[in-house]
Amino acid sequence: MTDNRVVIFDTTLRDGEQSPGASMTKDEKLRIARALERLKVDVIEAGFAIASEGDFEAVKSIATNIRNSSICSLARALDADIDRAAEALKPAANGRIHTFIATSPIHMRYKLQMEPDKVIEQAVRAVKRARNQCSNVEFSCEDAGRSELDFLCRIIEQAIDAGASTINIPDTVGYALPHEFGETIRQLIVRIPNSDKAIFSVHCHNDLGLAVANSLSAVLNGARQVECTINGLGERAGNASLEELVMSLRTRNDSLGLHTGIATEHIVPCSRLVSGITGFPVQPNKAIVGANAFAHESGIHQDGVLKHRETYEIMKAEDVGWHTNKMVLGKLSGRNAFNTRMEELGITFSSKEELNETFTRFKQLADKKREIFDDDLQALVSADRKDVAEVYQLKDLKVVSKMGGTPEARIVLAVNGEDNEIISTGDGPVDAIFKAIESIVYSGAKLELYSVNAITSGTDSQGDVTVRLSRAGRIVNGGGADTDIIVASAKAYVHALNLLESQEKPHPQISNI
Repeated sequence: MTDNRVVIFDTTLRDGEQSPGASMTKDEKLRIARALERLKVDVIEAGFAIASEGDFEAVKSIATNIRNSSICSLARALDADIDRAAEALKPAANGRIHTFIATSPIHMRYKLQMEPDKVIEQAVRAVKRARNQCSNVEFSCEDAGRSELDFLCRIIEQAIDAGASTINIPDTVGYALPHEFGETIRQLIVRIPNSDKAIFSVHCHNDLGLAVANSLSAVLNGARQVECTINGLGERAGNASLEELVMSLRTRNDSLGLHTGIATEHIVPCSRLVSGITGFPVQPNKAIVGANAFAHESGIHQDGVLKHRETYEIMKAEDVGWHTNKMVLGKLSGRNAFNTRMEELGITFSSKEELNETFTRFKQLADKKREIFDDDLQALVSADRKDVAEVYQLKDLKVVSKMGGTPEARIVLAVNGEDNEIISTGDGPVDAIFKAIESIVYSGAKLELYSVNAITSGTDSQGDVTVRLSRAGRIVNGGGADTDIIVASAKAYVHALNLLESQEKPHPQISNI
């Protein structure tokens, strides 16, 4: 293939959601999809339509509302999966069914318990069924990184003949090395007679920290689609990071000679949105989107950058969206300025009432905090999670904690509208709060993670708290933001409990799907 444009296929909403605790609601998925559309992602994998009613509705909602990116649904090579995906994608301006089956000897023998010829037969049948319902079909060879090359050639040739226009080669377990993965892509394109009739794609996992390197090796050897996620989110160690891949292609275009259609100035806002919704903070030294990515502490580095930026910076911070945090609002800012900035951040309100409610909370925050940054605004919206029924509502909270004493928390928690007041002690103020809440609700949930991050700098910064709970095969992330970390912690725990009570699907890693 001579085309030097690389198609960006984002799977944050599907594979990214399979990170333990990263499960998202339909409304949260739509918010991220809108951000991906602004980023000019070519293909958005919106979910796994047959996994649950919630996933089906999320794919359908995204297919209905997003018009400038192709919308994709994953489907196993099974009739029911494919039909469900096709149904969810009906509203899409440009839909794609992504069907897959395992092709490695270990998967065929132990997971599928099928002979290779039967696997090919099922794959062909699945592609044909998908092609009859959708003009855009992608076929994936699951665990291709450990599959036999001759078998890959056989199944891919027949999948293309059956109607697949994109062929995806996943390194499902992150086992490949860049030189061997690139050679696999080259061999497939050379050896498969009809390879010119499809775009070859790769989907690399980061178990050895090589997902982006493997993806780059693949595109240098003829692949023209890369499947990736915002912040490298995904199962186990994650997927190839969209921001790292895109900026590698852009920054080293002199050597690679490849480009994407990504609007890179939206990378950082999109990264922060995904981080806020999933509760997965971005590590400070993360490439491109980490807080320290363009920071210079060393005097030698600072001196060099001041004299000539390119002495120590290979990219401009503004090119990936770091300048977006310069807009500062305060308590004197009006409703119009607030709404305008929210729209610039890609946050829209469904009604005037919703705008007014959020503006009121903005004013309350501005009374506590001198300057309101874009990160504060993102957190303000993320914290207002009315997409789940509020079985539990935090009404009041008082905590007493002093050196040498036992911390004590008094809370008032409404359960289905009925107020309950209780006092509890704990090893610390947060422990006391959580024990007080549990003495009312008896949830039976296990605390998997408690994380606190400052949203912006300064002692008046909002604390962004994530509470991860698990119960009966479900994992949820609760989030809470407040200038008082203790209050934020209580909000996050209550939010997680409400998520557990909702009718969302089991977590993807625990589900049998």
